[in-house]
Amino acid sequence: MTKTTLKKKDAILQAATFLFARKGYKDTAMGELSRMTGAAEGTIFYHFKNKQEIFLTILRNLKEDILPEFERYRKAESEKTGLDMVEETIGFYLYMTKSREDLFSLLHQRYAYELAETNPECRDILEAIYVCFIDIFERAIDTGQRDGSIDPAITARKSALIVFSLADSMVRFRMNNLYDVGALYSEMIASCRRMLENRGGMQERQKPQATAIKDGSEVQRTA
Repeated sequence: MTKTTLKKKDAILQAATFLFARKGYKDTAMGELSRMTGAAEGTIFYHFKNKQEIFLTILRNLKEDILPEFERYRKAESEKTGLDMVEETIGFYLYMTKSREDLFSLLHQRYAYELAETNPECRDILEAIYVCFIDIFERAIDTGQRDGSIDPAITARKSALIVFSLADSMVRFRMNNLYDVGALYSEMIASCRRMLENRGGMQERQKPQATAIKDGSEVQRTA
């Protein structure tokens, strides 16, 4: 495949990503893609069998692009506690989704999941992407349970799913201009910390202690 052919194919994918992100898969017409790229519809169909193949290629490229980034992040050394790593991971996820907003918006469109019901490749791509995301949060929680910063009684995988869902909801708010995500960030982080933190030592210190006798009864006071 020549460089010119590769450039044309890449241009088609970039334009399709732009259109799918803004108009949705079903409302994007091939004629519009042709006008945007300057490529005849015949040229587009030379590179891709149909519109669905364009969509799958974009998802495939998304997987190949972002999974190595998350893997590098997951393998990075950190001297922070697991609880701090959870906060860092939320920040990293929000950064990645903002820097690749058009691509991530495709993960929030219903069509991808409708296609996954009948297309095994689409299902495998989506599963690989989301498993990678959740694994990173789970790793941070596991680390916190080992270092004592996160409650050892919680289930790491389920908690990772909850934290990821909170972070991903912030992405949806931002992409759909529903709310100022910056105004919610601190509260979201605080909520995640309250949910995860190991309060065992704090609770031990706060156990009621008998401090006086009044009318034949002990008066309890929290330490």
